[in-house]
Amino acid sequence: MTNILPTYPRSNLEFTHGKGCYLYDKNGDKYLDFGSGIAVNSLGYSHQYLNQKLLEQSEKLWHVSNIYQISEQEKLAKRLCKASFADYVFFCNSGTEAVEASIKIARKYFYETLKSKTKNQIITFDGSFHGRTLGALAAGGPSKLEPFNTEVNGFKFLDFGDLNKVKEAISEDTAAILIEPIQGEGGVIEVPVEFIKGLRKLCDENNILLIFDEVQCGVGRTGKMFAHQWLDVVPDIMTIAKAIGNGFPLGACLTTEKVGSTMNFGSHGSTFGGNPLASAVGNAVLDIMLEKDFFLNVKEVSQNLFSGLQEINKEFPSVIELVRGRGLMIGIKCKIQNTDFVEKARLNKLLTVKASDNVVRLLPPLILNSNECEEGLLKIRSTCEMF
Repeated sequence: MTNILPTYPRSNLEFTHGKGCYLYDKNGDKYLDFGSGIAVNSLGYSHQYLNQKLLEQSEKLWHVSNIYQISEQEKLAKRLCKASFADYVFFCNSGTEAVEASIKIARKYFYETLKSKTKNQIITFDGSFHGRTLGALAAGGPSKLEPFNTEVNGFKFLDFGDLNKVKEAISEDTAAILIEPIQGEGGVIEVPVEFIKGLRKLCDENNILLIFDEVQCGVGRTGKMFAHQWLDVVPDIMTIAKAIGNGFPLGACLTTEKVGSTMNFGSHGSTFGGNPLASAVGNAVLDIMLEKDFFLNVKEVSQNLFSGLQEINKEFPSVIELVRGRGLMIGIKCKIQNTDFVEKARLNKLLTVKASDNVVRLLPPLILNSNECEEGLLKIRSTCEMF
């Protein structure tokens, strides 16, 4: 009997180490990882530079309270702001925490600027996933809260992509609209450009904040630093996590000076958020991602992967319905059960991740090269042949 709470449907597979885009199990078998710990290990495994920076910082200082200055944290904040729309960053340890921070920041902004105790409603959308704490879970829809016998007020849950429904739902109490530029758990579904631009316009017209959840689709996954940069739409608040720490617990909530200035002492906090060790890793990740040709490689490899998948789709129309996504965030919508595809791919030593809408997610490390891309395509074709 395990003493671990049964919150995950764990397979019998256990990995002992990894290198680059590969994981190795306890039997020594080698797996090509197209899951990256669910979009986390974007720079792969055992990255020499990341290991070096982690070791260097670990020999100096792991943790110090946020009541003191932390130079690595300040450096990371400046770099994230320079790479984005933001002026302020709040550091935490996960995507869920970042989403919780975004909700508090939005509500606090209107409490301070309008002295309003009722402008606290957050509009969210069908198919979204924002985390598993009660607040973040509520943002994913009321059905997700039902097993916990509780209600979390302050959310309106709408059909994804229907701008008219959003217009109808907006009231004087609407504080923010929270949306993923690309739904990850929902099945790798991109937000239509006109819809997201419509949301920005509605927010501007009605004094509402626009929040982008880029926990899964952000930090390089799509071939730009942030997914919304493809859309020419700027949010007021953004959440990130996963790839920014490459496996080290690190999350962040970014916002503008206008919005963030209402967060004063004691309004939010995190014991471990932005600690020296996590911040050093975050800076090391940016050192690599901000190199001149990094995103160029992501774009080129992702184009090859997408083209290859479309060819496989034509070969196996009874297995694959369609392929969608952007960059190295790709969804294969299956005609067979997606769980069966994931299991068969695993037999071919390829790791993938299931999602809603009967989709299999491909989220390989962003350092994937052309040879590894071809290997992955061969494994996917071989998997299709098993049905």
